[in-house]
Amino acid sequence: MTVATTRSELKRKGATTSQARPASTGLYWPWALPGLIAFTVVVVVAFLWNVYLSFTSWKQGLGTPKWIGLDNYIKLFQDDTFWQSFLHSVVFIVSMAVVPTGLGLIIASALFDYIAPRFGNGSSAAVRAAFFLPQIIPIAVAGLLWSWMLSSQQGTFNVTMVQWGWFPSVDQAPNWLGNAGLAMLSVNVVLIWIQIGYTVTIFMSGLARADQSVHEAAAIDGASWFQRFRMITINQLAPEISVVLLTTTVAALKVFAPVYVMTQGGPGTATNVPAYFSYFNFIQTGKVGYGAAISTVLALLLIVFAIFLLRMQTRQGENR
Repeated sequence: MTVATTRSELKRKGATTSQARPASTGLYWPWALPGLIAFTVVVVVAFLWNVYLSFTSWKQGLGTPKWIGLDNYIKLFQDDTFWQSFLHSVVFIVSMAVVPTGLGLIIASALFDYIAPRFGNGSSAAVRAAFFLPQIIPIAVAGLLWSWMLSSQQGTFNVTMVQWGWFPSVDQAPNWLGNAGLAMLSVNVVLIWIQIGYTVTIFMSGLARADQSVHEAAAIDGASWFQRFRMITINQLAPEISVVLLTTTVAALKVFAPVYVMTQGGPGTATNVPAYFSYFNFIQTGKVGYGAAISTVLALLLIVFAIFLLRMQTRQGENR
């Protein structure tokens, strides 16, 4: 009787609550409509137009696009430069997603566990702000600054190394952006420098909401900092790690500005990426249809990858 009575009371309370809840009046639509219109025009319509152009031949964007069917895609998947650009994107995933995530976890944990308790939250915040500074600087500006510093003739690095006696002249110093191997390395280092502040900030926020009593109990039981970091911190920051990996991987796949400013895909095609390859065909060679095919494939890849990571994140949340 008691259980039945309790259930009936809960049902009555639920019914009362649902009856008391005001019905949706639909007044949110006027507020959402401007954003939906802007999204439709800027994203949806532009994407559909790009998809249409990928099935056409349109030289320099002049005249009328000529329908050629799948010719651009057939040519694209047979183009070694296209596949090389995607291989470079995989390398950039390491420098923009994998390395910053790993370093960000270690730096954020060190700031939270050592710097803040010993030197105060102000010192920790100052160090975090220093790491985050590259995120504030526009990427094109950051790329331009690094291009000046890495210049083979007047760059800060080569001039300094000559002054220190490491090289007799700048002509014999490394050509950071003119050598294929060094150019790829230089761009990767710059991308790590840009991304690491983002990961540190996200992980610091995650540590602030994590339950610290688990760490304290583990420390009392004799667990070292590394053991606590490996077994507790990483598990507590799993949601943040998923978000960081998703956003940074997407950013790596569509990276453009640093490559354009620093190397323009060169020397040769040593640092070429799909976004720059699409731009090169769109603007510099006037192959609008071919450039549209490249950007369409890239967009579809980004959508599929984002859905995959989001589903993985959802499954992890359900298993918790």
